[in-house]
Amino acid sequence: MKKNKNMKYIKTASIFLTLLSVFTSSCQDFKKSNLTLLNNQIPTDTALVFGEGIISTDNYEFAITFTPEMDELFFTRRKPEEVNTIHFMKLIDGKWSAPKPAFFTSSKGWDFEPHINPKGDRLYFGSTRPLNDTIESSGLHQWYSEKNASGWSKPIPLEKPFVDRSVIMYLTSSENGNLYFTTGEKGDKPEDWVIYNLVKKDGQHKSIKRMGKEINSTGKWIAHSYIAPDESYMIYDFKSDLGFGKSDLYISFNNNGTWTKPHNLGPKVNTEQTEMAPSVSPDGKYLFFHRGESNENRGNIYWIDFIQIKKELLENINSN
Repeated sequence: MKKNKNMKYIKTASIFLTLLSVFTSSCQDFKKSNLTLLNNQIPTDTALVFGEGIISTDNYEFAITFTPEMDELFFTRRKPEEVNTIHFMKLIDGKWSAPKPAFFTSSKGWDFEPHINPKGDRLYFGSTRPLNDTIESSGLHQWYSEKNASGWSKPIPLEKPFVDRSVIMYLTSSENGNLYFTTGEKGDKPEDWVIYNLVKKDGQHKSIKRMGKEINSTGKWIAHSYIAPDESYMIYDFKSDLGFGKSDLYISFNNNGTWTKPHNLGPKVNTEQTEMAPSVSPDGKYLFFHRGESNENRGNIYWIDFIQIKKELLENINSN
C-alpha cells in the first residue's frame, strides 16, 4: 500500500514538474519576444490588430518588416488625403519609440512597402521619388539602404534590370539573395501584373523571370509576395471567385524546386474584406498582414500565430 502511495506521489510530482517546465518555457518565450511589448494580447488562432493605437490607427497601415533581432521595424502609413509614408520604430531600453517618418522620407513622391532582408543588412522599399537630381521617376522603383555600424545608409535605387521596368512592387528577399516582387510587361493592366523573381548568380542579379503557372495562373491582382528566408514557401495575395473576400492570402510550398498550387490560408486569416501584404516575423512565429477596405482607405495591420496556421494547413493538405 505504501509503495502504491509513493508511486502515485512520484507520478503526480512528475506531471507537476512537466507542467511547470512548459509554463516557465512559455513565460520565457513571451518575455523574449520584443513584439509582445506592443500588444496586451498575443494571437493564437484568431488574428488580432497589431500595435493598436500605436502602429494600427485610424489611418491606413500595411506592409510591416523587422530587423532579425526584432529591435527595429518599418511599416507603411497613409493618412487621409496624403501620400504613403514609411514609418520607423526602434526598441530603446526595453521600450519601443513612437512611430515617426523614416529618415529617408522624400519630399517628392510616395514611399511604401519596406522589406528588411533575412541577414538584416539591407532595407528595400518602393518609391515614386525622382531617381536622381536630373531624372524624374517614370514609375514605381525599388530603392535600398544598407546597414552599417552607424545605422542605415542613404538609399539608392536598384539599377538594371530593375530601372528598365516602370513598376517593381513589394520586393522581398531570401537568405541567398534571390528577389521576388510584382511587376508586369509593357501594356499590362495593373490587374494583370503577377509575381516575378530574379535569381542571384555569381554575386549578381541579371535577368528578371516571370514565375510559373503554379504561382501566377489562379486569379487577378496577383501581388505582394513574401518569400520565406529558405524559399520553402511563398505567401501572396490575389482575388479569386473561390476566395472569401475581395483579396485573400494564399501560400505555395516549394517541393524541391517545384511550387505547389496556391492554398488559401483559410477563414482564420481571410474574411470578406481585403487581406494583403503579408510578412512573417524573423523568428517564424507570427504572420503579419493588412486587413481593410482599400476603396475606403481604411485598414490595419493584423498578426496571427503562423506556426499553428501552417501546421493545420499542411495536415489538411496531406490528408486529402
